[in-house]
Amino acid sequence: METIAGHLYDYPKYYDLIFGSDWAAEYKFLKQCFAKYAKRPVKRLFEPACGTGRLVVQFAKEGYEISGNDLNEKAIAYCNARLKRAGYPESTFVGDMADFKLKKKVDAAFNMINTFRHLPTEEAAQAHFRCVADALNKGGLYILGLHLTPKTPAKCTSESWSSSRGNLSVVSNLWTIETNLKKRQERIGVTYDVYTPTKQFRITDETIFRTYTAEQMFSLFASEPRLRVLEMFDFRYDLDWPIDITNDTEDIVYVMQRV
Repeated sequence: METIAGHLYDYPKYYDLIFGSDWAAEYKFLKQCFAKYAKRPVKRLFEPACGTGRLVVQFAKEGYEISGNDLNEKAIAYCNARLKRAGYPESTFVGDMADFKLKKKVDAAFNMINTFRHLPTEEAAQAHFRCVADALNKGGLYILGLHLTPKTPAKCTSESWSSSRGNLSVVSNLWTIETNLKKRQERIGVTYDVYTPTKQFRITDETIFRTYTAEQMFSLFASEPRLRVLEMFDFRYDLDWPIDITNDTEDIVYVMQRV
């Protein structure tokens, strides 16, 4: 199989096929959170680091006023093109999730699949929370999903997904190459195996995620007192089953409110 070294986010069609197909559970969970926890009607939404817009377009279809940003120009172009095809405004823009300012405040924001951990430093993470707090109306929500570093040995060090659409199939593999808790860095390897009727090839990439223990996350939350954690869940996205953090906790979704 031909192998191409490249940045996976530069291939939004393949990224969206893998991750865009699993939007329904997150979408349902977010709407349930809006109904249960927001102290104001939720009509205007923002997704920092929105990527290809797998959730952006779904909320647009339901009549929400939705916008988002992402550093990757190709992902934003893909997202805006899909919005345009569906008859909605091209409302996402190239921008940094740690350095943005919205023209209109929003009622809720969300970042569901670990993208937050791309922020490389504590200062960048703090800046992200400041931007989100600035962007939210009082009583609004920020819902953040990520993988924590557990106190016990990590149970999940690799993941694999596959998806097909028409004649295109993609198999994605992700694994931990190295974890350095002193530097707070987890080095990740990723591949896309792409299959079409006429060719097969593999795209390979590496990326760095910043590590967070539960204690480090709560210390970070303390840096932005305008955001208060209301409840925590795991990636089952079951509103009837909030969780308490244990030594084994890895997948977590924080529901925060702008006070």
